[in-house]
Amino acid sequence: MSGDETTITREAATRLGEEVMRLAGYDPDHARAITASTVRAQGDECHSHGLYRLLSCADLAEKGKVDPKATPVVDDRAPAIVRVDARRGVSLTAFEAGLPRLVEKAKTAGLAALAINNCYHFSALWPEIEAITDKGLVALAMTVSHAWVAPAGGARPAFGTNPIAFGWPRPGKHPFVFDFATSAIARGDLELHRRSGTPLPEGVAVDADGRPTTDPLEAINGAMLTFGGHKGSALSAMIELLAGPLIGDMTSAQSLAHDEGAGVVPMHGELILAFDPASFLGGAVAESSAQAEGLFDSITGAGARLPSARRYAARRRNADRPMPVRRAVLEDIEALRERLRR
Repeated sequence: MSGDETTITREAATRLGEEVMRLAGYDPDHARAITASTVRAQGDECHSHGLYRLLSCADLAEKGKVDPKATPVVDDRAPAIVRVDARRGVSLTAFEAGLPRLVEKAKTAGLAALAINNCYHFSALWPEIEAITDKGLVALAMTVSHAWVAPAGGARPAFGTNPIAFGWPRPGKHPFVFDFATSAIARGDLELHRRSGTPLPEGVAVDADGRPTTDPLEAINGAMLTFGGHKGSALSAMIELLAGPLIGDMTSAQSLAHDEGAGVVPMHGELILAFDPASFLGGAVAESSAQAEGLFDSITGAGARLPSARRYAARRRNADRPMPVRRAVLEDIEALRERLRR
C-alpha cells in the first residue's frame, strides 16, 4: 500500500457515511442509499465513485440544491414504460422505487424502459445495471451530466461526460458489464487528479484557448474531450437526446445552467432499458446463454480481459478485509463530520 493510502472496514465506512449524510440533512433512506453506493464502489476500488463522493453529496445538500428529504413518485406511464420523478432528490432512491415495476414490465412485455426525471446523479451506473442483471435481464443505462466536454473538432463544451453502461446476466458468474463515460476521462477522475496535484493523461482535455493540456485546473477552465474522436462524440450526442429530450429532461448544457455556478453534481434525467431473454427466446435461453459464454471465452482466450474484471477482482480481494482508501479523502470526510457536528 502506498503512503497516500490507508484502509477502512465496510462497517466503519458505512457508519461514517450514514452519519455524515444525516448530519448534512439527508433523510435515512437517502443517507442509506448514498452510503451503500459509495461503500460498494470503494470495495471495488473505484475511487472516483467511492467514499470521495460523500463530500460532493454533502456539498449538494449544504448549497440547498438537492431536496434531501424528497420522496420519489412512480408513474406507471405505459405497458412498457415507467417513469419516476425524483423530485430533486438523488437518483438512487428513485431507481429503487422504479426497479420492481421495470422488472415486472420487462418480463411481461419482453422489454421495458425506466425514465428517472429531476434527479441528482453522482454514482456509477454499474450498480443499477447489476441490480437488473441479478433479475436475469439484460440492461442498458445512460445519463447526461454538465456540459464539460467539447465535441470532436470543437474547443468549447457542449456535452456532458455522458456515461453509458450495459449488462448481460451470466448464471453462476458475475455479469458481463461495461460502464464508461463517453469523455476520454471521467469527471471524478479529473477531480481526483486536481485534488492530488497530479497531471492528467495526454489527449483528454484542452485549456480555455483550445490547446491540449495535462493540467487539471486548466482542463476545468477549458474542456474535456470525448474518447475516440468523432465516434465518442456521436455516442455522446445520442445520449444527450435519449436521456434528455426523449424523456422530457435537461441536456447537459441546461443542467449546467441550472447549477447557477454552485458547482454541484448535475441534475438531469436517466434512461434505463431492460430486456427479458426468456421473452425473446422462449425455451432457447440456455442455448443462447451458452453461445454468449462462447463469445466471452473467445475474448479471454485471445489474451484480453472482460470489462469489469479488475473491479470484480477487487471485490473478491476486499470481501473479507478492510478496503483501501486514499488517506486525504478519508481525512476530508472525517473533518467534514466534525464540522457538521458543531
